[in-house]
Amino acid sequence: MSLNADEIKKAREALGRLDPALARANNTVPPFEWRTRAKGFRGLVAFIVEQQVSVASARAIWLRLETDLDDVTPEQVLKKNIDELKTFGLSASKAKYIHGVAQAHASGEVDLDELSHLADEAACGKFIALNGIGRWTAEAYLMWCEARTDVFPAGDIALQEAVPILEGKASRPSIKELYARSEKWRLYRSIAAHLLWGYYTGIKQNVIVMPRASHR
Repeated sequence: MSLNADEIKKAREALGRLDPALARANNTVPPFEWRTRAKGFRGLVAFIVEQQVSVASARAIWLRLETDLDDVTPEQVLKKNIDELKTFGLSASKAKYIHGVAQAHASGEVDLDELSHLADEAACGKFIALNGIGRWTAEAYLMWCEARTDVFPAGDIALQEAVPILEGKASRPSIKELYARSEKWRLYRSIAAHLLWGYYTGIKQNVIVMPRASHR
């Protein structure tokens, strides 16, 4: 279940007490709503479609998928071979990944509709075992599609860049370093991600002033 405005506010304040960088972000980023998306097979396919393409391209591909398949389900996808899926605008690798996920779901290897009973790391492991599904996709799915509040996709470039900007530093942390730092944000790591994204977006849109960089 998604967090309401009051719960998000309390989580942001708690994060600010845990980390000075997040305190700065909390003081700057306006209130935001919890991001939610469709879950299950449909939600995962949407993530695959959207990776490394523009928003407009992703929408066009998704529209073609929905129109031709009637519904984006494992059963409908498996009626097409990989070459047929490519005609919707999917790259060869994405067509292969989506077909493979459909096969895994249909065979019972993974049930994307029954992940709620698994702990975060166990659920993440189910995704990563699928061909073409990396940790970022798994963590992003759990955060946005299942509304889990303690997941942190440290592989996200915007998150890596937001932290040093907040601290006025010149270089961004490695994925390993950011995962380690996020340990202090436990229970609210998804909110921390939303907060950092909000800060980074504000910088890019020139509505938040960037602190002076330091090489210390």
